[in-house]
This record gives sequence, C-alpha cells and structure tokens, in this order.
Amino acid sequence: MDQNNNNKKPGSGKNNNWRGFIHLICWAVLLAVLVSYATTYMTSMGHQASSVELEYSGFLDMLDAGEVAGVDFDNSESILIITPEDGYVYTNSEGMEYTKSTLEDGTAVYTHVDEEGRELRLSLELFAVRLESYDAVVERVREGSESPARQGREPIRINQDYQPPMSPILLFLVNLAPFFIIILVMSLVMNWMAKKGMGGIGGIGGVGKSNAKVYMEKQTGVTFRDVAGQDEAKESLTEIIDFLHNPGKYTEIGAKLPKGALLVGPPGTGKTLLAKAVAGEANVPFFSISGSDFVEMFVGVGASRVRDLFKEASKVAPCIVFIDEIDTIGKKRDGGGFSGNDEREQTLNQLLSEMDGFDPTKGVILLAATNRPEVLDQALLRPGRFDRRITIDRPNLAGRIATLEVHTRNIKLGEDVNLKKVALATAGCVGADLANLVNEAALRAVRKGRKLVSQEDMLAAFELVIAGTEKKGSVLTEFEKKLVAYHEVGHAMVAYKQKNTEPVQKITIVPHTQGSLGYTLLMPEEDKTELRTKDELMAKITVSMGGRAAEEVVMDTMTNGASQDIQDATNVARNMVAMFGMSEEFGMMALASRRNQYLDGGYGMDCAQDTAARMDKAVKVLLDEAYKTAVEVIRENREDMDKVVAYLLEKETITGAEMVAIIEGRDPALVENPYASTRRNTPEIEPAAKKVHMISEKIVAPELPAGTENPPELPAGDTNPPETDSAAPGETREGAGEDHHDP
Repeated sequence: MDQNNNNKKPGSGKNNNWRGFIHLICWAVLLAVLVSYATTYMTSMGHQASSVELEYSGFLDMLDAGEVAGVDFDNSESILIITPEDGYVYTNSEGMEYTKSTLEDGTAVYTHVDEEGRELRLSLELFAVRLESYDAVVERVREGSESPARQGREPIRINQDYQPPMSPILLFLVNLAPFFIIILVMSLVMNWMAKKGMGGIGGIGGVGKSNAKVYMEKQTGVTFRDVAGQDEAKESLTEIIDFLHNPGKYTEIGAKLPKGALLVGPPGTGKTLLAKAVAGEANVPFFSISGSDFVEMFVGVGASRVRDLFKEASKVAPCIVFIDEIDTIGKKRDGGGFSGNDEREQTLNQLLSEMDGFDPTKGVILLAATNRPEVLDQALLRPGRFDRRITIDRPNLAGRIATLEVHTRNIKLGEDVNLKKVALATAGCVGADLANLVNEAALRAVRKGRKLVSQEDMLAAFELVIAGTEKKGSVLTEFEKKLVAYHEVGHAMVAYKQKNTEPVQKITIVPHTQGSLGYTLLMPEEDKTELRTKDELMAKITVSMGGRAAEEVVMDTMTNGASQDIQDATNVARNMVAMFGMSEEFGMMALASRRNQYLDGGYGMDCAQDTAARMDKAVKVLLDEAYKTAVEVIRENREDMDKVVAYLLEKETITGAEMVAIIEGRDPALVENPYASTRRNTPEIEPAAKKVHMISEKIVAPELPAGTENPPELPAGDTNPPETDSAAPGETREGAGEDHHDP
C-alpha cells in the first residue's frame, strides 16, 4: 500500500488543495485579462486602419447640418457608425477635401480632385464614441431629422436592433469562464495520468516529484521465509537490517553503516523478491522505485526526482531505498561528443552526489538490482557508494529443493512426488522457472481431473517448459518418423555408451511446439557444479553429434534437424578453445572475454583476425574428433539401435530404462521402474594401498657371496627382480594402472 502521505502534518493535504485552487483562479484571471486586452487592441487597430473617428460634438454638428443619412449602433464597442449624405465634405489632417458620392452599386466613395485635375478616391467609415444612452442618442437623431436643414428629405435611418451592453463585471466573468474550464480540465487530466503512471507529470508543479512507493513492515507480504536457495544473500541482507535495528553494537567497535548494496544475478533469480523480503523484515520505511521512473522527456526531471527521493528518505531515516534495474540510469559515462548534457547522465551525476552526501548517522541504505553489472559506471561501484556486491546466482541442488518446497507450500502433492528428483532434472533453472514449473504441474493435474499433483505431473511440466506442448495435429510420413527415431536414438545411444555423460531419461518422436520433431531428455543424478573437465565437455559434444552420426551411418543422408545440435556443440568447442585453454595449439591463452555474464553469456574476441581464423581451425579439430567418436559408437551398436528404434516407432515415447532393457535383451514392458537410472555400474578398482600389510619385524638384507660387491644386473628390458612374483596372466597388477572398460 502506498504510504507517501504518512509523514505529512494533519491538514497539509487540504491546504495544498486550496493552494492549488487559488493558483488555478490566478492563472485563469491572468489569461482572461490578457486575451481581453489583446482583443480590444486588435479591434481598435482595425478601426483606425479603415475608419475615421469623429468627436461626439462633430456628430451633433452633422445632425444639425442635415449631413447624416443613417446611424448604426455597435453594441460590442459602444460606438456610433455614421453614414453621411451624398455631398458631405471630409477634410483630412493635411487639409485635403474629399466629397462623398454613391456609385451605382451602392458603394460610398470619397473623391478629391487635385490642381492638375486628377481624381483621388478614398474609402472610409465615420464613427463616434457614444457618450449618451441609447434613448438619448435616438432622441437626438430624431431631432436632427426634423431640423430645418433636412426639410424635404427622408428621415435619418436608425438601426433599431439594439441590445443593452453587458455589465463590465459580467462581461469579464464570461471571458474568464472558458480559460477556467480549460485549465481545470488540464489539471484533472494531469493528475489522472500521474495516478495511472502514464506520464509522471503529476499535475502543475509536480514534474520533479519522486514516484517512489513507501512500504512499512509486512506490507509487501513477503519475508525471508518466502525466499529459498539464496542463503548467502539473505545473510548479508540480514546483517544490514540488524545494523539498522541495533546500530550500537556495530558502532562500539568502530564499524560504519554500509551505504549501499548491489544485488547482481541472472533474470529470475529473485533479486526483486529479496528486496520485498527486506521490506517485510526491516521494520523501517522502505522506498521502492524503478530506474525507468527517473527517465522523462523533460530535461532535468530525473535529477530533480533523485533529489526529492533522498530528501523524503532523509526525513524518515533510518530507512531503505530500493532502485530496481539501476542500469537504466547507471550506465557508464563516455567522454566523447556532448554526452555530458545527456539527461541520463545528469540523473546519474545527481545520484552519485546524493550517495556521497549521506549522513552516516542517519541510516539511509540504498539497495539496487541489476543483471548487467558490467555496464555500470565505475564511480557508482566504488567503495563508499555501493559497499557490498551481493550475487544472486542460480541455486544449487539444495537451493532448488528448498525453492520447490516454498512454491509447493500451498500445492496439494501426491505421495509419489519426489522433489529431489525434480530438482536434479532442473539443473540450471532459476526460481522463476521453478515457480512456473510447479504452477504448470498443478494446472495439468486439474486438467486430468485429479485432486493431487503427482510426480508425473511434475516431470510433464518440466518437459512442457523445455520443449513446449505436443503438436497433436502434426503428421509425419513413415520415412520422416524413422529418420527422427534414428536421430534421437543416436543421441541416447552415444550418451549411454560414453563415460562422463548424464543418464538417458526419455526419448520421444512426438513433435512439440518449440520446433522440435522429437527430443532426448538427459537427466543428471547428482548436482554438478560449474566445474567441468575436458572429458565431460568432449562427451557433451559427442552426444550432440550422435543424431547427425545416426542419420549418416544408418539412413545415409543428412537433415536440417541437427542444426541446434551443431550450434550447441560448436558453442561448447569454441568456449574450450577461446576461454578454457583446452586446445593443443593455443594452450593457456585467453582469446576471448565474457561480455554479458548474467544474460546471454556471450563473449567478445580479444585477438587478431588471423588468430581468430586459427582458432576456428582448432574448434573444427575438436568437433571432428567428437563426430568421429559418435560415428564409431553408432556403427558398433547398430544392432541394438535397430531394436530400440523399432520399439520407439511403436510406442513413440519410451524411457531410458526401457531402452536399457532392450539393449540387455529383456522385455521393456516388464520394467518395474520406467524412470530408473540408465547409468551403468562400473566395478570400482580397489586401491592398491588396501592390499599392503604393515609389519613391525625388521627385514634383514641377504648376505652376498664372497667377492661380490654389487647385486646381479637384471636382463635388458626386465623391470622386475628375479625374486619378485609377477602377476598371473589375465590379472590386473595392483598399482600398475587404471582398468579401462570397453564402452
């Protein structure tokens, strides 16, 4: 819940509303006065350009002289528009006399003939400011019509369509109303946009206000109990919260309050969730805002909002300020061009100055989250600003089990659900993936009409996440089905026959929505760290090559279905050469460096072009070696592959245990546990040290014959003394070396 107004004095909101209303009235009055003045001025300028103003006394003289033919009333300006009789003489300021006449079309023309006989024409209109009331003017005009000078002429024409002029106050209010309505509507629209988060203007005068939401204890509904698999991060954040609650025990020893902590990790690992848990555990005000909330189209708005955010935070310290996606405003500043005037850089500069301006005794701690720490400015990462960098990485096996337990807390699980097996299958998944998996399993159980979620639902949900849903409308020809079957069994056979590979869990030739016509699922049986040996990486490449090898050996063809396999194998081989130092040609030379550690994991080349070309050749050597191994495995196990493919074409989906049963000559339909491990149990070689017997008796060397100084020489090539027993034929000599089994 938004608590932005919790720290304001009572009645301050009402005072602000009245103040805003008064400002609205002032703006409307000012605009009305300006528009009224401009309208009057423009009208007056128009009259001056096309009309001649007479004194009111001159108008009365024209009435008495019988020179007025008609009078019109202009109510908007309270003037009299005078129409003179033909023959009226107008004298301008230069003394030139113009005589009025009326043309055939009724146009009034004033004519002047100069000394040379040239005729000059002038079109003008006479008007006078009305000094008397309408009735008085009408009475004077009627008296003029009866004057002796107009004997025998028609009466003066009077415009009787007259409306009394509006009161000046009422006229002003009428002019004011449109501006008041327009400003009121604009203010309401701005406030509505600010509440909906559509503009960030927040009304007149609220451009630089911070949009941060303030949370108090337990208001987020999330605590550390809801976060699993990130014990190290929780420990660091718990210490920060404890520092806020009990600063005395830290300051006694001389420790200083950390100013900031940066949460770094891949997307979906729970950085924002941890921040919400901190809000639930802190028992202090918690300001939450996104980095994009500082970015606006107006120059200086971002910096103003940073100032306002920390000003509000300092009022309620101790508190925590959380900025999500800080890379939006914290990117590195470059030195080229005019980037120093960029709005984003002004916001970053203001953020840096605010972090330096913290009072260490107030207890304002800044939390920030990003998945691109490599793009952040170094000034932002230095000690004294973000003192701690907390890595929120992908959870290990124990973390995934704990995360699944959190997400299944409100899910009704069946007795057969084994969360450890699900956690093993989801190696490399983040918390968001696991939450989605559990939800998909629950939805599947409902679709199947069950009240409990089973292990089958969990594994099916995992397959749904990695491969998508089945394409029930897809139709494959017999040749295509056979080709896909040999391709997938090729992967499975190479994985089963090779060492350092993961066991086969499932083989299917049913098309799925993510573009695959089938897939082979390998599921680890133990949690593997990021540490991989060269043999394991080569085995992974070889398994990826198994599908194309089966196509070539069995079907004598190649398809585009191996495109993703080739891409995966090439990426692993390129990493082995460029970053892992596992090529004979380059050895321990780093040819590339990682660019986006927490996003796509891509890297950039740090070598010359000719070196990169040589690196490509080294990558091809590894790929060729792995492909050659895959082809050998397929050829040696062709008979077993045919049996497995025949069963797969019949069932369309089989498990790894069923594949092993076929290879071992057992009936796959009688397999008790279809999801049993396919890893072959190799006999352990007992260490030679276990066969050594320690004795305490003193061993006396045999006496040499008289005259013999040195022991007899051994025959050439014999490495055993004559007295030493050699191993029996067919036995493995203890300590002689490793026992290599045929794959």
